Amino acid sequence: MVKITDFKVMTFDVVGTLIDFESGILSAVRSLGGPKAAAASDDEIFEPYKRGRDKFYGRSSFAMKDVYLSLATECGFNTDAATADAFQLSVMRWPAFADSVDALRRLRQNFRLVAMTNADRTAFSAYSATLGNPFHDSVTCDETDCAKPDPRFFSFNKGRQSGFGYKQSEILHVAQSQYHDIGVAKAEGYTTCWIQRRKEQPGWGGTPAPKEFTTPDFHFSTLKELADAVDAELADAATVAA
Repeated sequence: MVKITDFKVMTFDVVGTLIDFESGILSAVRSLGGPKAAAASDDEIFEPYKRGRDKFYGRSSFAMKDVYLSLATECGFNTDAATADAFQLSVMRWPAFADSVDALRRLRQNFRLVAMTNADRTAFSAYSATLGNPFHDSVTCDETDCAKPDPRFFSFNKGRQSGFGYKQSEILHVAQSQYHDIGVAKAEGYTTCWIQRRKEQPGWGGTPAPKEFTTPDFHFSTLKELADAVDAELADAATVAA
């Protein structure tokens, strides 16, 4: 039976797995978009947000103002330039999930941590700082010239890590998005760990729905649960060794 501690590298989706972009989007739209936005439900914000992101899938450090203007125009929220700029700034300040910083600190003690993110280098630098700069390496859309779920993103990382001496069989890919990560990673030969951040919530939220569900190799609801599982495996190994 494969154990988590059999791996040497953990690659991470960042936005949605480590950074709570859904809370960031909802908070910014409701606070900036006017009375109608303040009263909007989660789905009334997320659905036009996803449509806007499909239309303006550029670098996240500057394209998100156009994403906001698209959803705001569709929904009748504030559409002035100052509001759009404020939304763009808020994207760089999306918060970490409550368990991310500590869990990454713990995991870093035993694994090489690699970020694999559709964020551009500018936005990723902000998110990495929010997370306590835990990564040994990172792959962003700047390097790959493509974005997940494009299989080339995963091929690029596989080649990059091989340059550091790591085989694909030594990599565990950790992500919350079935659409962007789990399905394509599994198809590309990665072992996968699904962090089901929306376990207690209906639907897919701010992430596109996958065409089909992919069963991951490991499955946890939070990053803390993953770190706890690693600690438990290490404790068991120490007991056997003693």
